[in-house]
Amino acid sequence: MVREQYTTTTPGTSLERPKNEYVYKIGIYGWRKRCLYLFVLLLLIILVVNFSLTIWILKVMWFSPTGMGHLRVTKEGLRLEGESEFLFPLYAKEIHSRVDSSLLLQSTHNVTVNARNSHGEVTGRLNVGPKMVEFHSQQFQINSKDGKPLFTVDENEVVIGTDKLRVTGPEGALFEHSVETPLVKAEAFKQLR
Repeated sequence: MVREQYTTTTPGTSLERPKNEYVYKIGIYGWRKRCLYLFVLLLLIILVVNFSLTIWILKVMWFSPTGMGHLRVTKEGLRLEGESEFLFPLYAKEIHSRVDSSLLLQSTHNVTVNARNSHGEVTGRLNVGPKMVEFHSQQFQINSKDGKPLFTVDENEVVIGTDKLRVTGPEGALFEHSVETPLVKAEAFKQLR
């Protein structure tokens, strides 16, 4: 262990200081000090740039404690308010519109809704295109507000479940095979042909 010795003298005395063979400089000097300061300055610049970019991203994406932009996180799930654009497929268990407005889906090509079973296989598909609406499933059914089936289609038959069927085309209805009905009636004051 090196012990440093200190000698004090009063002014006017000529006492020589003893030579210390072990003199250690404490600290960083020269180019090492400059490199350390440059490194600390570089880290500080990176920290400021990173912090400002983080603030900018939070501001642009409209992050808040309740969600991001028009997307809000609620107890029931996610709530999306306003118009949104999805570039890739959207998977959801339920999609509801607000009570006072309708749900609008738009696409430049078509809108496809798939129903899948527990194995991920498509069991039903509704495809709305610019010129045609296609439905692929075992059965297609349209119900009234009361839940009564109005129109049902499957591979074997087509069932129209209304009390009255009205054909309004100018040519009427054309049947290639037999038709069975309890009543055929024309409109009031028009001929039945």
